[in-house]
Amino acid sequence: MLDQAQKTLNDEIIPMVSAAPGFVTGYWLEPTDGLGVSFAVFDTEEHAHQTAPPAGVSPTPGVTIASVEFRPVTASASAP
Repeated sequence: MLDQAQKTLNDEIIPMVSAAPGFVTGYWLEPTDGLGVSFAVFDTEEHAHQTAPPAGVSPTPGVTIASVEFRPVTASASAP
C-alpha cells in the first residue's frame, strides 16, 4: 500500500498541487510511525485555501488528510 501511496503522490498529487494558482514550493516528508507531513507555500492565503484539501479526505488508499492549517510565512532561508 505504501508503494501505491508514493506512486499516487508522484504521479497525481504533486503535479496537481504544483500546477495550482499561486504555488511557490512544496515539501512532502517521509512518514514516521505511519504519519506523513507535507506543506505547500502559496503566494496568497486565498490561493492556499483554493488548493488545500479538507481534513478527512483520503486522496489514495491508506492515506487520510488528518488536519489542514494555514499560516503566514514570517521568514525564509535558502542555501547561498
